[in-house]
Amino acid sequence: MENISKRLSDKVEELISRYEASKAENAALKEELARKDRQLQSTTKKLNELETEIDNLRLKEAFLGLSADPAQAKKRVALLIKEIDSCIALLSD
Repeated sequence: MENISKRLSDKVEELISRYEASKAENAALKEELARKDRQLQSTTKKLNELETEIDNLRLKEAFLGLSADPAQAKKRVALLIKEIDSCIALLSD
């Protein structure tokens, strides 16, 4: 009877030990997951910023055309505004 009690006690201690180890591993994994989530959010934010910058550069290039001359770009923008105003006027009629 004493032998059974000793074995049962040993098994309970082993289960408690495994539980504590699993609990520590779980805490470490949760911390790693939180760190990865923060890293993902940061990377996603940076990606969105870079995509916005790319869109802005493409828009700038479209307005400037092949030339980087600001005067020519102003003329082009003015022409585009006139065309837009004309389209609005046609739609209003």
